[in-house]
Amino acid sequence: MPDNLVLCPLCELDNSSLFDQRNFRGYQVTNRLCLNCGLVYQSPRMTETELEGFYKNEYRQIYQGTEEPGQKDIAVQEARAEGITNLLRDSGVEQVKRFLDIGASTGILIERIKKDYRCDAFGIEPGSAYQAYARSREIEVFGSLDELFVSGQNKFDLISMIHVLEHLPDPVMYLKELRVNHLDDQGKILIEVPNLYAHDSFEIAHLISFSRHSLYEVLKKAGFRTIFMETHGRPRSNMIPLYISLIATPEKNLPETPEINIERLVRLKRNAGLAHRKLIEKLFPNQAWLPEYRS
Repeated sequence: MPDNLVLCPLCELDNSSLFDQRNFRGYQVTNRLCLNCGLVYQSPRMTETELEGFYKNEYRQIYQGTEEPGQKDIAVQEARAEGITNLLRDSGVEQVKRFLDIGASTGILIERIKKDYRCDAFGIEPGSAYQAYARSREIEVFGSLDELFVSGQNKFDLISMIHVLEHLPDPVMYLKELRVNHLDDQGKILIEVPNLYAHDSFEIAHLISFSRHSLYEVLKKAGFRTIFMETHGRPRSNMIPLYISLIATPEKNLPETPEINIERLVRLKRNAGLAHRKLIEKLFPNQAWLPEYRS
């Protein structure tokens, strides 16, 4: 049975309207807009049990056509890893001692960070084929945070979640767990998500569709202070801001109940952002998308 959300995953209030409804590769996908805070989220959506089975049995097949890492997937991850390491340096992260990548996939980002920062590095990757690929390259990955915790690898000064947060049913609670149990008090978390105002966004696996505003507010509610944020198209486009990257650190003076600021005009911003994307694609057909991503 589908899970119909009564309360918004961010502000936890019940006041939403239909935002978008479409078919995505055989799945009916419905997104709602919270009228209290402006978060866009999928509802109805798969239950947690259904999600577990989906990621185990269907996700890679639907998105890639195969359970195994393909050459295109590996190429994208290599390009993304380069962009992320450059972002870390440009934002002032000069030293990393212990690194954890959640949603590690093939482990390419772990390899890059380990090499560049000469640090201990680990990953969380639930997919068995991708686990096997990473381990074949002598990358230490675990199937879940619970497995990681049992292993004793519990505190890190850098944790990354690259295209993971939008897949989580309760991103605030998950981030709180990372802050309390897995991140050093002075550590940093690096997050990248699709940008609601430029990316297609509405896929069966995307339970939340983030703007800069809503991503900031989710991190704030989870007890983090954002120290860096940018929109960009790496590695697919130099002109279309498809993604949002954010670096945050644990907030030292946590309020008991953080105030959630409202984002207004979400529908207008979405429409304007996609119209701008179409204009760029029309005006600059050879520059809007890098060659390997042009249709």
